[in-house]
Amino acid sequence: MSQQTHRDRLVELRRAFHRHPEPAWREFWTTCRIVDELETIGVDGLYVGPEVLADGERMAVPDDDELDRWYEQAREAGAREDVLERLDGGYTGAMAVLDRGEGPTVALRVDIDGLLREESTDEDHVPAAEGFRSETDAMHACGHDAHATVGLGVLEAVADSDFEGTLKVLFQPGEEMIAGGKPMAKSGHLDDVDYLLALHVGLDHPTGEVVAGIDGFLAVSHFRAEFSGSPSHAGGKPNAGDNAVHAMATAVENLYGIARHEDGATRVNAGKVGGGTATNIIPEEAFVEGEVRGETTELKDYMKERAGEVVDSAASMHGCEVERSTEGEAPSAESDEELVAVVHDVATETRGVDEPLRRDELGGSEDATFLMREVQRNGGLAAYVGVGTDHPGGHHTATFDVDEDTLPIAVNLLSRSIREIAEKRP
Repeated sequence: MSQQTHRDRLVELRRAFHRHPEPAWREFWTTCRIVDELETIGVDGLYVGPEVLADGERMAVPDDDELDRWYEQAREAGAREDVLERLDGGYTGAMAVLDRGEGPTVALRVDIDGLLREESTDEDHVPAAEGFRSETDAMHACGHDAHATVGLGVLEAVADSDFEGTLKVLFQPGEEMIAGGKPMAKSGHLDDVDYLLALHVGLDHPTGEVVAGIDGFLAVSHFRAEFSGSPSHAGGKPNAGDNAVHAMATAVENLYGIARHEDGATRVNAGKVGGGTATNIIPEEAFVEGEVRGETTELKDYMKERAGEVVDSAASMHGCEVERSTEGEAPSAESDEELVAVVHDVATETRGVDEPLRRDELGGSEDATFLMREVQRNGGLAAYVGVGTDHPGGHHTATFDVDEDTLPIAVNLLSRSIREIAEKRP
């Protein structure tokens, strides 16, 4: 296959994913298309939906009406009925296995979900101009369409190579909600993995740059607090009610007053709030959705505990009840130097890579850390690899796009790295 033909196939597949973005636990069409491609490639093992997710570990699962809406939308878009049935209830995602004899087990994790935001219709936005803009209520505003494509490309490249060992490619749902990494990490499929690579494109690195090992993950926990009070007439009996909005507002104000920690960086944010029914009613219901982060998992746990105390005390102060839930969570992690060295060496010899970098700091959060730490806990090695791409808008913006020249670079880099890892066993 010529380089141009190879690139064209990757571009076509990426654009198909880009047209059908689906958010966490609603990646029905996406998973079905991945299964189609895996069956065409030919794999030795294929696990779908509940088969790749640990029982009881999913977080931030939408309600049944929301899941049903996206399920029917996927069916109308041509998703295979036999695969859709296996995903019922929002059990999305897949894993493919290549068994190529004696050798180590190497895994590649790619995420597949989109974001609930509208994509730009500007004429200079390439997906809009060239006819592959999103056709759903979501958008691939972080490059997961490219990740899914690269995962399939790597699998095909390794299948056609002299690789010896076992390769697992995990197509993970729910990253944007920090909700899919843990159930996939705890599924049992990582128990025998010796080496794990995870991928992200962009991250403010241009096309031609590769980061062999990304660190600086902030551990994160997303929470929702629902306040319950009692209503009353705001004019006639303002003293008779228990104001849930007042409790929520007190919580928001005090969350930002949590003391920072001497051991490292911490973060807190109240990102979404709401409540009440009318201006003349003491509100009986309110909510806040927020997050805490820490430079380490321990610092995240400190912020989470303090945030819980703040929320509980705010409710008590105003005579309200509160229910707290964790909507998504991920630990911190570090890339192992042994894998970083292999990927960096491969990057120096990969076509299209102008500047291979050994390491960089993410400064954000990612639930690939669950998979990294699971492999490391079992005695294996893990690294998070960044492949640069020119993107006209920042990650999560309406104008985000990827430079499609990145696709063959990423496939070549990762497939060669996997073969080198299997051969050298660092």
